[in-house]
Amino acid sequence: MVCTERTPRVAAARQLARRAGRTRAGRFLAEGAQAVREALRWAAEGRGTVHELFFTAPAAERNPELLDAARAAGVPLSEITERAAAGLSETVTPQGVVAVCDTVDVSVEQALAGRPKLVAVLVGVADPGNAGTVSRVADAAGADAVLFAGDTVDPHNGKCVRASTGSLFHLPIARERDLTAVLDACRAAGLRLVAADGYAEHDLDTAAVRGTLDEPTAWLFGSEAHGVPQEVLDTADESLRVPIYGGAESLNLATAAAVCLYASARAQRVRS
Repeated sequence: MVCTERTPRVAAARQLARRAGRTRAGRFLAEGAQAVREALRWAAEGRGTVHELFFTAPAAERNPELLDAARAAGVPLSEITERAAAGLSETVTPQGVVAVCDTVDVSVEQALAGRPKLVAVLVGVADPGNAGTVSRVADAAGADAVLFAGDTVDPHNGKCVRASTGSLFHLPIARERDLTAVLDACRAAGLRLVAADGYAEHDLDTAAVRGTLDEPTAWLFGSEAHGVPQEVLDTADESLRVPIYGGAESLNLATAAAVCLYASARAQRVRS
């Protein structure tokens, strides 16, 4: 039977597009072939559960390996109409494959367990696309965790999940509204707090000369409009800016985060 937008399971899944629904159910939607692929791998490793996979007939033709992997893992499969797929998607052109997954976030203490060397901390970041892209960059740079602190967007937001392209299934993600608790936990884990600030006195080049980039670091990234709050800058161990060699006024959050995280990752690898 092909499920429609009125099928109870589809209607229940549609509630996960809203934060209140995700919080209540402890589940979220992973849309798109790449996100679903990583979700199935995450579940196969025993780190969470994929509860159901919805797909349209065209999506099944494009991604038969996803359905095969889901069947092999015992994940229930439900074919849905294009209209039902649109109801589960926040995009103009839905990909037609959506997984219902356990939420991935863990406690800050769990995310910082062991001896982390590189962590990204999002402080009051409102744009889900930027937050998801920073998670993807942190994953690519080999960071140990991403912390969503303060009034930062929900990491399970649909746009945030898509922008991460599956990276939220790769590394620990924690969210905590108590920003002070997050900063204290980072310090307790042996991390220096380094704020990315476009108006900082010193830049990455200066830090490279001083040799501080190779130290265990929690990079603090602020909102697109206001940057890292002044009270956070005041408590950070250091503030650094990305040097601008050309005529551009500034870099957007995701690009600046990529430069900062890779600068630390490179320095740490050279040191080790």
